[in-house]
Amino acid sequence: MDRGMVGSANRGRLQVEVWTEGGSEVVRPAGELDHHTADLLSGPLDEALAKGRSRLVVDCSRLEFCDSTGLNVLLGARLKAEAAGGGVHLAGMLPVVARVLEITGAEAVFTLHETVEDALAP
Repeated sequence: MDRGMVGSANRGRLQVEVWTEGGSEVVRPAGELDHHTADLLSGPLDEALAKGRSRLVVDCSRLEFCDSTGLNVLLGARLKAEAAGGGVHLAGMLPVVARVLEITGAEAVFTLHETVEDALAP
């Protein structure tokens, strides 16, 4: 598995790791995704799309909280990725984040996977 780290960011309550895996850009936010930290996730997602990576895998296994601002970051990335011929795949969601997607109906517009490995499988 090629996990050459592309970059990472940290602002106290949220850390974001990014790497390229085959034809996908994998983004792993860890901590709390909210109004104060959303740009730490939107930046790497936008950068991946700007580099022509339209298949984005977001590893949510370490995402402990997501508010409406965080959800809007994911939804915005999905629209941009789909416009570029790709999509956003969410993997390994903790129940608290899965519940946000469920009650908002957003789970219906994402491709969901149990693990990052499942999301990266052909």
